[in-house]
Amino acid sequence: KDRYPVNLYIGNLSYKATEEELKAFFERFGTVSAARIITDRETGRSRGFGFVEMPDAAQAQAAIKGAEGAEFLGRELRVNEARARE
Repeated sequence: KDRYPVNLYIGNLSYKATEEELKAFFERFGTVSAARIITDRETGRSRGFGFVEMPDAAQAQAAIKGAEGAEFLGRELRVNEARARE
Protein backbone atom coordinates (compact mmCIF):
# COMPACT_ATOMS: atom_id res chain seq x y z
CA LYS A 1 0.00 0.00 0.00
CA ASP A 2 1.20 3.48 -0.87
CA ARG A 3 2.47 5.13 2.32
CA TYR A 4 3.31 8.47 0.80
CA PRO A 5 0.92 11.35 1.17
CA VAL A 6 -1.40 11.83 -1.79
CA ASN A 7 -1.33 15.30 -3.31
CA LEU A 8 -4.62 16.45 -4.82
CA TYR A 9 -4.89 19.20 -7.40
CA ILE A 10 -7.86 21.48 -6.71
CA GLY A 11 -8.94 23.63 -9.64
CA ASN A 12 -11.62 26.29 -10.27
CA LEU A 13 -11.18 27.67 -6.75
CA SER A 14 -12.93 30.86 -5.77
CA TYR A 15 -10.42 33.71 -5.64
CA LYS A 16 -11.78 34.49 -2.17
CA ALA A 17 -11.03 31.03 -0.77
CA THR A 18 -8.53 30.77 2.07
CA GLU A 19 -6.25 27.83 2.85
CA GLU A 20 -8.15 27.35 6.14
CA GLU A 21 -11.48 27.05 4.27
CA LEU A 22 -9.96 24.65 1.76
CA LYS A 23 -8.53 22.47 4.53
CA ALA A 24 -11.84 22.46 6.43
CA PHE A 25 -13.77 21.49 3.27
CA PHE A 26 -11.52 18.50 2.59
CA GLU A 27 -11.39 17.35 6.21
CA ARG A 28 -14.93 15.97 5.75
CA PHE A 29 -13.26 13.22 3.69
CA GLY A 30 -10.41 12.49 6.10
CA THR A 31 -7.14 13.77 7.45
CA VAL A 32 -5.61 16.75 5.63
CA SER A 33 -1.91 17.25 6.30
CA ALA A 34 -1.60 20.42 4.19
CA ALA A 35 -3.66 22.79 2.05
CA ARG A 36 -2.02 25.36 -0.23
CA ILE A 37 -3.57 27.91 -2.53
CA ILE A 38 -1.23 29.02 -5.29
CA THR A 39 -0.84 32.79 -5.53
CA ASP A 40 0.53 35.10 -8.16
CA ARG A 41 4.10 36.13 -7.31
CA GLU A 42 3.55 39.73 -8.39
CA THR A 43 0.15 40.50 -6.87
CA GLY A 44 -0.17 37.91 -4.10
CA ARG A 45 -3.70 37.12 -5.34
CA SER A 46 -4.98 33.58 -5.70
CA ARG A 47 -4.46 32.00 -9.12
CA GLY A 48 -7.65 29.94 -8.69
CA PHE A 49 -6.08 26.59 -7.89
CA GLY A 50 -4.34 24.83 -5.08
CA PHE A 51 -3.27 21.53 -3.59
CA VAL A 52 -4.48 19.43 -0.68
CA GLU A 53 -2.22 16.76 0.78
CA MET A 54 -3.80 13.73 2.46
CA PRO A 55 -1.73 11.02 4.20
CA ASP A 56 -4.27 8.26 3.56
CA ALA A 57 -4.75 7.02 -0.02
CA ALA A 58 -8.28 5.68 0.61
CA GLN A 59 -9.37 9.00 2.12
CA ALA A 60 -7.78 10.84 -0.81
CA GLN A 61 -9.79 8.70 -3.25
CA ALA A 62 -12.96 9.47 -1.27
CA ALA A 63 -12.08 13.18 -1.49
CA ILE A 64 -11.62 12.98 -5.27
CA LYS A 65 -15.00 11.25 -5.66
CA GLY A 66 -16.78 13.48 -3.17
CA ALA A 67 -15.33 16.86 -4.10
CA GLU A 68 -15.11 16.63 -7.92
CA GLY A 69 -17.86 18.93 -9.20
CA ALA A 70 -18.93 19.86 -5.66
CA GLU A 71 -19.76 23.49 -4.99
CA PHE A 72 -17.28 25.38 -2.84
CA LEU A 73 -17.78 29.14 -2.34
CA GLY A 74 -20.02 29.29 -5.41
CA ARG A 75 -17.78 27.41 -7.86
CA GLU A 76 -17.66 23.79 -9.00
CA LEU A 77 -14.39 22.25 -7.93
CA ARG A 78 -12.13 20.27 -10.22
CA VAL A 79 -10.30 17.63 -8.19
CA ASN A 80 -7.81 15.01 -9.28
CA GLU A 81 -4.58 13.46 -8.17
CA ALA A 82 -1.74 15.89 -8.80
CA ARG A 83 0.92 14.60 -11.13
CA ALA A 84 4.37 14.61 -9.63
CA ARG A 85 6.63 17.36 -10.90
CA GLU A 86 9.46 15.73 -12.77
